[in-house]
Amino acid sequence: MQDDRAGTVSSDAPARQTAVSPNNPCPFLRALVAAGFVDGHVVPLSKLTRTIETATGERGLKERLAGLKIYLVALVANGLGPLRLLRSWWSGAELDALRDGPLDKHGSGSRILDATAQVNEAELARLAEFGKDRQDPSGGSERGLTAKEITTYMDANFDRARDTRRPIDRLLMNGEWPILLRIMGKGEGEERYLSVAEVGTLFVERRLPDRIAARRRSRNPRREAAFACSARSRSGPSHSPARRL
Repeated sequence: MQDDRAGTVSSDAPARQTAVSPNNPCPFLRALVAAGFVDGHVVPLSKLTRTIETATGERGLKERLAGLKIYLVALVANGLGPLRLLRSWWSGAELDALRDGPLDKHGSGSRILDATAQVNEAELARLAEFGKDRQDPSGGSERGLTAKEITTYMDANFDRARDTRRPIDRLLMNGEWPILLRIMGKGEGEERYLSVAEVGTLFVERRLPDRIAARRRSRNPRREAAFACSARSRSGPSHSPARRL
């Protein structure tokens, strides 16, 4: 399995990864934290939104629409109570406190990560069963899932959790695997697919594909600097306002 994943990881990630809390159950966010792109505790919503926006590779209006969706999801990720929403708006999302939040499906999803953030290799193998061998645009072939196959996979996950699932869990899945396909997918149109090997790298090694890091490098440095200054100005004093709420 290790050899199959060679060459897919980000060279931007530091050699020594940042530790990631098991209470962050999102594989994409875990990779961002491990690579040092965002903090593992509290991340201002503006910074988190911008970081994920960049990863999507979208531009213009599509990028802004994606950013709005990301912001709204991040806003409610830690809880829906009025005080919790105020804390998230003011301080940011607490990435190490996402488990058991409103977006946690409690076993109705892929089950690739367990409650202690350990990877279940059998579930990774199960994911591969829903895909087919695809032609990699850079050469060779690999196992991958198209949008239709991802839908079949999500439906199967929802079906097997019939005794414990919530009605909203199937809807929440639409904000996970299809988004990974949009960000990490290879190819175009209906043939665009999500590489199983790269998904394995994401879960097991907490690393992003090289081309995702390349999107970050390709951004206008002045724009990124302006964004960083704006985020600092909104963050206020160095003490944590979350403790005051």
